[in-house]
Parts: sequence; structure tokens; C-alpha cells
Amino acid sequence: MRKWLLLLAAILLEATATISLRGALDHPALYSLVAVGYLGSFAALSLVLHAGMALGVAYGIWGASGVALTAVLAAVVFGDPLTALMGVGIVLVTAGVLCVELGSQAARARQTLTEGVKA
Repeated sequence: MRKWLLLLAAILLEATATISLRGALDHPALYSLVAVGYLGSFAALSLVLHAGMALGVAYGIWGASGVALTAVLAAVVFGDPLTALMGVGIVLVTAGVLCVELGSQAARARQTLTEGVKA
């Protein structure tokens, strides 16, 4: 559970930093939030990996969720377009990440069974 909360923190920090980057164009003080957000995101992501989450799963979820959340926040905060086609793209990215996670779980289960047979 801890690694999932850390991953959520990494995603939220990254999306906050990215949105702040856009806002910093008009309000330069936001650059400090950009720096803190990105540094915090990478720190949280490294803790996720240290907690044992597979790199492909962690990075896939972090990247895809960050893209989706940033697109939605940019639409809400800055009025950027969020079209139906973009929505389809977000759904496809989410489905891809889900496939990676399910594949990772299946691989861990096979590895556990193999190790159990060897013991």
C-alpha cells in the first residue's frame, strides 16, 4: 500500500509542477513550485522503486497518469482544449498501463511458483 501512495504522490507532484510551469510564464514566482514539484516527484518515484515496484509498472503508471492528469488540469485551469479524440487517447494510455501492470502481476506469480517448486 505504501508504494501506491508514494506513486500517487509522485504523480500529483509531477502534474502540479507541469501546470505550474505553464503558470510561471505569467507569474515567475511559480518557478519555485516547478522545481519543488519535479524534485519531489522524482524523489517519490525513487522511493516507489526502492519499495519494490517494478520499473516498467511504476514508470508507466507515473508517465501515463501524469499525461492524463495534466491534460485535464490544463483544460480546467487554462482552458486548453480537451477533445473527444484526446479522451480516447487517455483511455488507450490507461488501458496500456493496465496491461503492463497485469502482465507484471502474472510474471511475479509465475516467478513465485517457480521458486516454490525449486525449494
